[in-house]
Amino acid sequence: MKSVYAPPSSQIVLRRDGQEITCDLYSPEGRELLAALWLKVSAHNRRMYEPRWLGVQIIQLPEDVVAMQELLWTVRPDVIVETGIAHGGSLVLSASILELIGEGRVIGIDVDIRKHNREIIDAHPLRHRMELIEGSSIDPAIVAKVRASVGDAKRVLVTLDSNHTAAHVAAELEAYAPMVTLDSYIVAMDGAQAHVGDIPAAKPGWADDHPLQAIDQFLAKHPEFVVDPHYERMDITSSPGGFLRRVKA
Repeated sequence: MKSVYAPPSSQIVLRRDGQEITCDLYSPEGRELLAALWLKVSAHNRRMYEPRWLGVQIIQLPEDVVAMQELLWTVRPDVIVETGIAHGGSLVLSASILELIGEGRVIGIDVDIRKHNREIIDAHPLRHRMELIEGSSIDPAIVAKVRASVGDAKRVLVTLDSNHTAAHVAAELEAYAPMVTLDSYIVAMDGAQAHVGDIPAAKPGWADDHPLQAIDQFLAKHPEFVVDPHYERMDITSSPGGFLRRVKA
């Protein structure tokens, strides 16, 4: 295995926004720049498709998996609402933390729960903690169904990980934020789309149409929510500025 040696004081030169930046590798700025580069490399190489949680593909960066389990264990929600199911790994993560807590359930919403994914979820030992709802997360009928299922739960946490266009995330934030209880969170994922729009593997529109736009718009209208940077402290995240804590009823 190849190793890389860096002397105790190492100057690195990086180009950002068309300018060359020189800083010490071990300085806070050096750490920030390296993290930004590693995020781009991670996105280009589809690193988020590697992790499994209890056997099911989760499609999250490892750092975000750690952050989410910490958040769930801290908040200990009675109900978790998740938009976007994909293979079901995030549902299993939530269900596993709830199982350890000893109570709670997770509601997953997806516009298309594919047959093979549903079979994997249905066969999982934690299936009793999960409720699946098929349909668009911003369809008023689906939102009403979720709200009815949440009922009068005392602690509700929401994660948004479906369609990542600004318009869709904005609609999700408005629809699901009212369900979030005081001192809990709504997590708008994949705002990092804005920061990786220039990688070779980027999809058209990432740089110009992304969740950060919706988050900024939402926060400007909803002072009852604030960004909690605590869950971004591991530097690499798909959800910069996306951990939103309700601080007012």
